[in-house]
Amino acid sequence: MKGKKTVFDLLNPRGLGESFEIATKGISYLFLHHRNMRFIFLIGIAAILLGFYFKLHGIELIALSITITLVFVAEILNTAIELMLDAVTKEYNYKIKLIKDIAAGVVVITCVNALLIGYVLFIHRFLK
Repeated sequence: MKGKKTVFDLLNPRGLGESFEIATKGISYLFLHHRNMRFIFLIGIAAILLGFYFKLHGIELIALSITITLVFVAEILNTAIELMLDAVTKEYNYKIKLIKDIAAGVVVITCVNALLIGYVLFIHRFLK
């Protein structure tokens, strides 16, 4: 049935490889042009290495990985929202500022959560 299009083909005209390439370009842009993303990446790598050094249990490593991923996702979405709104207008707009502030607040919340999770996972190990 070569040549016939399936419903999936109609919904997603790109191939998996092309979709992956597009996503990789977006992530590369973040690392090259956004200092916060590089900082989050380094802190995440350090946390994972500490997790292995202190021999965290499986569920603890899972909690750590999910926490790191949430911070990444929050920063990625914050950056996407900021870029989108900057494309709409460069003029000051109170609602746009508020939306950006709220998106930044999501990053702060995930970072505070990450600090708390890190504290719970590591403090007693550091004190030994």
